[in-house]
Amino acid sequence: MLFNFEKSAAKTIRKALRPIEESISPFSYKIPCLPFSHIQRFNYVNVYMKWKKDSYYDSIEHIHHSIQLKPVIALKNCIAQDPNGCIPISSVSKRGLQLDVPMKVARFLRQYPSIFEEFTGPKYNHPWFRLTPEAAEIDRDEKRVYEESREELRSRLKKMILMTKENVLPLKIIQGMQWYLGLPHDFLQHHEQNLDDSFRFVEMEDGLKGLAIESRERVYSVMEENAMKKGMYYDGSQTEAIEFPFFPSKALRMKTKIENWLHEFQKLPYISPYDDFSNLDPNSDIAEKRLIGVLHELLSLFIDHSAERRKLLCLKKYFGFPQKVHRAFERHPHMFYMSMRNKTCTVILKEAYCNELAIENHPLLSVRKRYIKLMKESEVILRNRRMNSRFSNSEKLDLESNDLDEGEHKIEGFSLEQVI
Repeated sequence: MLFNFEKSAAKTIRKALRPIEESISPFSYKIPCLPFSHIQRFNYVNVYMKWKKDSYYDSIEHIHHSIQLKPVIALKNCIAQDPNGCIPISSVSKRGLQLDVPMKVARFLRQYPSIFEEFTGPKYNHPWFRLTPEAAEIDRDEKRVYEESREELRSRLKKMILMTKENVLPLKIIQGMQWYLGLPHDFLQHHEQNLDDSFRFVEMEDGLKGLAIESRERVYSVMEENAMKKGMYYDGSQTEAIEFPFFPSKALRMKTKIENWLHEFQKLPYISPYDDFSNLDPNSDIAEKRLIGVLHELLSLFIDHSAERRKLLCLKKYFGFPQKVHRAFERHPHMFYMSMRNKTCTVILKEAYCNELAIENHPLLSVRKRYIKLMKESEVILRNRRMNSRFSNSEKLDLESNDLDEGEHKIEGFSLEQVI
């Protein structure tokens, strides 16, 4: 009797608690107007998916040649800026660290004969360098693209600053990200023509100078713009949760509980990277979805929609990223691919290479591809030079051996007395 009483009492308690359990279920809620007013927790927190190599993303040329291309363009700019269009090696030989040149500058320049032409200078027989006609033509086209796309480049910089906590970034951070944003190297030096009235220079903590944005204009992310095209999002109000586009790699296999977690994660409200996030609990699942949205938007702004992971980690302080932001790439391999080429970790936004219509191409991308094509032509030129050098050396050896044979025949024709 006592057992039956305890059993019936337990049933009664469970029935009484059922409405409460349903009300606190992690994912059973309607999307509110202010999604960050709800604090939600993950069903499955320790999400870990083993990294899988994907040859498709590892073979994207303009991403993985970017490390070599950056110093090439830096040296090209040094030559193009000179009034004579040529420079002695002494003017750049000690600036290798500043220009990100991984070896002696002269040796690096000679590795790309299709871009840099070497000749003997007018004084002291020092080596001088100038651009080849092909490289000079691309340089002119590059300047034209900069001129025609000034407004778009300014907009990309503005969006990046608006994603920060206080709408301000140190100038040194901006200079470090110029390569990814596609800004010319002297963009900030000519701020009168490159920046509009919404930008202002400010003094930051630690004596740093920064660039701030004063704008109340509504800015939409790539995710929001694509959702508007599908009729899912209108003027800041959602008709349903915006789901991130997933592009799983072929070799990637997930456990059922991780798939369920991702399915529920997609149902969470989308927080725009440009909205205030000060009220978000950093340990909530909505905060993680906001983090993924910021990383997605940031990579969408870059030329090749990729960046070295260590560069992105430098933005933690100003973008409000959590301490272990690098785990976001590991937890979401359907969105980001981490390439280990070039002895570094490069984060690639998959959507940019799986859906060509989702993200607009950067105007400077085609120019960089042309530079990379010239770099590959340099490899052919150097290979042919080595082949010609081997051929000429072998001919020289053949001639020397023939001379020796003729000399031996002549000596054999002499008598001993004649030789003496």
